[in-house]
Amino acid sequence: MPATRPLRLIGKAAALSGVSAANIRFYEAQGLLAAGPRSANGYRSYTDGDIHQLRFIRLCRAMDMSLDEVRTLLNLDLAQKADCAAANAALESHIAHVGERLAELQALQQDLVQLRDCCDGSGPQCKIMQALHDRAAHLPREEAKSRAHRHV
Repeated sequence: MPATRPLRLIGKAAALSGVSAANIRFYEAQGLLAAGPRSANGYRSYTDGDIHQLRFIRLCRAMDMSLDEVRTLLNLDLAQKADCAAANAALESHIAHVGERLAELQALQQDLVQLRDCCDGSGPQCKIMQALHDRAAHLPREEAKSRAHRHV
């Protein structure tokens, strides 16, 4: 008689994978994790393979990969030598993205240091807060949207 694979409910799968139950449902909805068997009461069951895939997704997301980048890597076959080039291309693209983010973060750091340095606490009001309010008052709507989307 062949051994059966253990099936786990979402709470146990979350604990074993390090991915929250809400994120597991989200990844299923995004097609990163295939819908698997459901019990008679409608509960989704997770296999060891599902838990490994969730760990893989978590690892990629911890490296700041987008869902599309994760999807690309998940669609590659470990046994296909040709997929090595696709994996390499995906990582090259992500490395470029990380470089752009580093430049943005360095610019942000400089901006924050300048902001902090504009007030020594000796005036009648905080010049940092005044500068932030002034910036908010003069920030065009489109620029505000683009900056909000850059936040990691």
